[in-house]
Amino acid sequence: MKILRVAVWAAIGLLSSTSLTMAGPEIVSGPGVDPTCFAAWDANTTFMQWPTKEGPYRIAIVNGFVGNSWRIQMIKTAKAYARDPAIASKIAEFKVVSTGTDVATQLGAIEDFINQGFDAIVTIAVAPDGFDRVIRLADRNNVVIVPFDNVLDTTAVMQVNEDQLAMGQKWGEFILAQLADVGKTSGKILEVRGLPGNSVDRDRSTGIHEILDASGGSWDVTQVVGNWDDGTAQKVTADAIAAASGPFDAVITQAGGNGVIQAMFDAGHPMVPIAGEAENGFRKAIAENADAGLKGISIGQSPGLVAIAMKAAISALEGNVMPQLISVPLPIATYDQLKDGVNYWSDLPAGFSTINEFPPCGVNITGPAIMAQDESDVK
Repeated sequence: MKILRVAVWAAIGLLSSTSLTMAGPEIVSGPGVDPTCFAAWDANTTFMQWPTKEGPYRIAIVNGFVGNSWRIQMIKTAKAYARDPAIASKIAEFKVVSTGTDVATQLGAIEDFINQGFDAIVTIAVAPDGFDRVIRLADRNNVVIVPFDNVLDTTAVMQVNEDQLAMGQKWGEFILAQLADVGKTSGKILEVRGLPGNSVDRDRSTGIHEILDASGGSWDVTQVVGNWDDGTAQKVTADAIAAASGPFDAVITQAGGNGVIQAMFDAGHPMVPIAGEAENGFRKAIAENADAGLKGISIGQSPGLVAIAMKAAISALEGNVMPQLISVPLPIATYDQLKDGVNYWSDLPAGFSTINEFPPCGVNITGPAIMAQDESDVK
């Protein structure tokens, strides 16, 4: 009996010791700090607060896939923002790695940075789940993990994103409205999807099909995988056009819009309503060809989200109350709103993402500052 009591008390002591080592964020009451910048996703969003750490801080960016212009610009934006006088004094060390599309490799990189003593890790998740182990490790070490863009299916970390489901819905609504204007309530639609296996591609496609399914029309949707890459999107679009019996009535594309439009030009495909993102060349092509039928909507998932995620991580390390899910508004421009030098630029590369300013957050990373950086890892 004595041995049993000793064992029980030892177990209790171990549990108590473990609980004392567990740190991480507390769930607290809102509102959070600077709500004009760090806007809560909705009325049900919880608020989190981490123990205050004294700066300056060690911050790492753990990217996954790097094979398209959006990801390259994101890395360049992160580097430019880390050097911005508004935030540079708060950063003691800054690292960037791109791990590819393997979840285990990305998790290993995050764990390595935690073990090195980094204070915050900003990441684009390769997959929406499977991160529980590194989140627990981060909490034990009071490390702030901030997924953005491709976020996680969890409420255990602070995240930054635009509403991907709403983006897909707005694309679908625009296409249906344009087709209705010419008397079409059914037809063929080409959907060029993004990188498989992550939440952004999934949620956007879900939003598109919610709208199409609810319309009551008969829509024959051809799906191809463009990987958010111009070259890949151009090839799969060209293949789809060649295989189709007659032209598509509309196109909805995730990133890779420049390649999609080039494939349409090359194939002599009629100019039809198109919905996509905010690549500079995509917007320029719409502006120049709208009268020929390329009436488009451009909704930008900005690479500049990385700057908001970095700013949010630093704010959390400073002990501020933060929303668990931070909402960045969708920047929308339709074909009749596009203007050279305002929301697209003839003198910048086609793959340049046109949305990089976030006035409510005091974040304004200029095109030249971004383009001056390179996309290599910083180790």
